[in-house]
Amino acid sequence: MRSAFKPVPRNFFSRDPRKVSRELLGKLLVRRNGRSPLVARIVEVEAYLGADDAAAHAASGRTARNAVLFGPPGYAYIYFIYGNHYCLNVSCMPDGTPGGVLFRALEPLEGINEMAALRGITLDGEKNLKLLTSGPGRLAEAFGITREQDNGKDLTSAKCDLYIADDGAPAPKVAVTKRIGITKSADLPLRYIVPGNKFVSGPKGSRLIENQ
Repeated sequence: MRSAFKPVPRNFFSRDPRKVSRELLGKLLVRRNGRSPLVARIVEVEAYLGADDAAAHAASGRTARNAVLFGPPGYAYIYFIYGNHYCLNVSCMPDGTPGGVLFRALEPLEGINEMAALRGITLDGEKNLKLLTSGPGRLAEAFGITREQDNGKDLTSAKCDLYIADDGAPAPKVAVTKRIGITKSADLPLRYIVPGNKFVSGPKGSRLIENQ
């Protein structure tokens, strides 16, 4: 494991999910996997705002399922969707106030063959590399993420086998669009992407609301 992989501190996440989303782009998701860590750069996320956001899991109040979103910031909230894949989120806002960020796409950097094995796919050079981590279900599978194993893990701790890190890379440009794949609160500009990155998921024609 590189010493440069420093965990992002908890106070980074104790803020509005919109601010966290912008600054998460360019950070790393790391899965400690023996001597060969899985490492990928975050290139697409979506913010979910809590009680005032009808699309957020926290909108209907605290339950056993979504309790992580109401707890301290910086913890993994994992849910199962469509009966076939998991989605990774990180809790935001101070303890007791719900909010979170959904990870939608990553750019794989290290452990690519291991990610392919976890996805059950055979890579053909650069041709199908995007299939590894473009989309929330794909990236969760590539990192072996499940609710049973990872829900509630501390993503700010290098002692944890799954965490978010900062390798000092320059902050990328950020573009903002409406969220995709939802029907409630669908017009809110809460999807944040690294423009031009080939691993960004969703339709090519997603209209940019902001690009800076």
